[in-house]
Amino acid sequence: MAKDWQAALTALHRFGFGARGGSSGDLDNAASDPRGFVMAELGRPNALLQAPGLWSTQALGQALFAYQDEVKQAREAAAKAAPPASEANPPAMEQPAAASAAAANAGSATMMTAPPPEAPKPPPPAPQPLNVVQKTYRNEALARIQRATIADCGFVERLVVFWSNHFCISANKGEPARIWAGAYEREAIRPHVLGRFADMLQAVERHPAMLFFLDNQQSIGPDSKAGQNRKRGLNENLAREIMELHTLGVGAGYSQDDVTSLARIITGWTFAGREGRLGAPGSFVFNANAHQPGPQTLLGKVYDDAGVAQGEAALADIARQPATAKFIAQKFARHFVADDPPASLVAKLEASFLKSDGDLGLLTRTLLSSDEAWAAPLQKIRSPYDYLIATGRLLARIPDNPNAHLGGLNTLGQPLWTPAGPNGFPDSNAAWAAPEGLKLRLDLAAQLSSKIADSVDARDLLEVAAGEAASNETRQTIARAETRQQALALLLMSPEFQRR
Repeated sequence: MAKDWQAALTALHRFGFGARGGSSGDLDNAASDPRGFVMAELGRPNALLQAPGLWSTQALGQALFAYQDEVKQAREAAAKAAPPASEANPPAMEQPAAASAAAANAGSATMMTAPPPEAPKPPPPAPQPLNVVQKTYRNEALARIQRATIADCGFVERLVVFWSNHFCISANKGEPARIWAGAYEREAIRPHVLGRFADMLQAVERHPAMLFFLDNQQSIGPDSKAGQNRKRGLNENLAREIMELHTLGVGAGYSQDDVTSLARIITGWTFAGREGRLGAPGSFVFNANAHQPGPQTLLGKVYDDAGVAQGEAALADIARQPATAKFIAQKFARHFVADDPPASLVAKLEASFLKSDGDLGLLTRTLLSSDEAWAAPLQKIRSPYDYLIATGRLLARIPDNPNAHLGGLNTLGQPLWTPAGPNGFPDSNAAWAAPEGLKLRLDLAAQLSSKIADSVDARDLLEVAAGEAASNETRQTIARAETRQQALALLLMSPEFQRR
């Protein structure tokens, strides 16, 4: 059977993170059976991620509260140990005018030779608590990057990235968001990427990281016990983003009244604080005292007040809405295939979602089985994350610390788990193919090449990355490079490497 090198490139770039260097044989294996190569990864699901140093959300919540207490105590201790300003900087003694004049006329021979009194030494700085927040963020980042670098194809990891961006939070929201970002992805996203959308939706909206990111812990039913006592009301952030960004999409026919109703329904969805009054610190809890009492009407259906079950029922129904199927199908096709995906492909994905009750495994297989997903040319530019992971895979370099990747992502405008807003990072060529962004990529490629080019041959790597799918123009450009460093940088910036 003839090998299809162009389809192999599509398999590895459109659905994965590119070929691995070394002796992996990824490109050759994909060329023999492109669809089977990608589909095989779905037969051995490995979305779950466990590694030393990765803790549960609840354990991280308790660690965060303990760290914050230590920081507070260290600051208070430092403030108590510092001398008052009057002692640290005593005012100069005033001299009578006559004594000052006599001293001035006495000349250098009569100047005082005794040394001035020593200023009080400042107390030693209080020992700083270990920053568990940043340490956890780095551990989670490294585990994610390593998994993507060593995966056979990387399709499951690409699914994780897609859904994590769809249900995004931002690590810049505050210390809870930063320490929970990785655990959120591991607990709410990864277990469901080949499962049911409704289950992922429930896990996401109940997770402390999402509740904190969209301020639902601040939302209180006006007529609840807490609302009457504190004179505080609803926060609609989470309810609005559930409908606009997570499920139905803009223009799906829901109203502001529906947003308000959903906000009322999910009042009381929060996480336990440091005191642990409602549950283990850092865990999801339902605070009945903050929940808006009574039935609520959402999208024409009445939901009786059943505590936390009221919100669970509402989310289950929203997940089954035809508008949700249409929104997810369009976004799924746009991510994997093209900014303007074929309407026939979107229709297939939408039908698959509806008929299977949101079975994401079946949705994914429908994508892989469709001719449209393979026929579309590779025109989308890899995101910064895709690009950096693909580079590490091609060079067969498994990182032992996340610094290079985190720094590269910051430089290229896609800091890990830190989008600018709740709509996530953009997923279009317009976002990543701008001249300034490509110039930054070239700078990173040149920096990397200057460090390792002497140990690699770009012409050999081109065969690993693209094989016979590489164009004559790319081959000639690399062959004509003046140095090995330049040749490697040109390979990393070539269309065969940049496009997916």
